[in-house]
Amino acid sequence: MIIAIDGPAGAGKSTVAKILAQKLGFLYIDTGAMYRALTWKVLENNVPINDAQKIIQLAQGIKIDLRNNSDGSLTVMLDGKDVSLAIRQARITQFVSDVAKLKEVRQVLVQMQREFGQKGDCVLDGRDIGTVVFPSAAKKFFIDASAAERVKRRFEELKVLGQSVSENEVAGDLANRDKIDSTRETSPLRQAPDAIYIDTTDLSIEQVVAKMLGFIR
Repeated sequence: MIIAIDGPAGAGKSTVAKILAQKLGFLYIDTGAMYRALTWKVLENNVPINDAQKIIQLAQGIKIDLRNNSDGSLTVMLDGKDVSLAIRQARITQFVSDVAKLKEVRQVLVQMQREFGQKGDCVLDGRDIGTVVFPSAAKKFFIDASAAERVKRRFEELKVLGQSVSENEVAGDLANRDKIDSTRETSPLRQAPDAIYIDTTDLSIEQVVAKMLGFIR
């Protein structure tokens, strides 16, 4: 069984997807982490963010492995290196949408995601899971929240990670990512016609997960 969760940055997709997968005993696949891993590789290799051809070449040569840990955390391995923390840096967040909008990059990573999904029951979250990666997923959700709430959540998340950013900087970053994600030519962010819409603005994580489990069961 495949469960697809889509939605904008900061809406809480990854958090609820991780918990949902744990409760169901499914594999959790964070597709955003895959694009972040590639972005980390791009920056580490000093590839200009506007050099599409070099970025595509990097994408075609990387190996990404996602490992679910017993404590619910996710280990992201890139070419044999653990980049789980490195890919959460502000510099990665700043450029990941620029990398993810490239058609050829998405083709490579979507194929990887489908291969992960074929391993068994899984929960995937991203921007185009229910529309492109697994359009025939058994259950589809579109997780959303108000812009102010998404900024607040992302700001708190970055603070926990020890990153020094202002709420204004977070707001600007999210606005930029929303624009790129929703207007890109390939696989833009949108709700699948058969996806269940959940506004999480005034809901706790537990309430969101319970609501999703209700629809699944």
